[in-house]
Amino acid sequence: LGLLLVFLGLALPSTQGKVISRCEMVRILRRNGFEGFQGTTVADWMCLVKYESGYNTKAYNNNGPSRDYGIFQINSKYWCNDGRTPGSKNACHISCSKLQDDNIEDDIRCAKKIAREAHGLSPWYGWKNHCRGRNLSSFVRGC
Repeated sequence: LGLLLVFLGLALPSTQGKVISRCEMVRILRRNGFEGFQGTTVADWMCLVKYESGYNTKAYNNNGPSRDYGIFQINSKYWCNDGRTPGSKNACHISCSKLQDDNIEDDIRCAKKIAREAHGLSPWYGWKNHCRGRNLSSFVRGC
């Protein structure tokens, strides 16, 4: 029985993703050109990521007919394909499951595409409801 439990523990995907530390996320965003991107700041993106996913690469949210995936909570109706969302556009040409692994390079490309097309961060409700128009300096302070 113990061996079976060990096997199942290794075979089943983890429900807990990698939670990226605040300063590491700041470094990732700076390294990937988020400062000034589409009129945004790294602090804007940090606030967005905090409220959308809690810095968790495996974050997931069910919105009814569509779902949000990964650290940027990218939606399956427009941006990725989860094989379950009717009429998915898959504008980032990516499987939604790829947005939940620990490699966030593809997440970054897709998030930038979304921000480019929207001319900012308005597609993200976490940013609109918690970050827009606020002093966000605490998100990058000390990093």
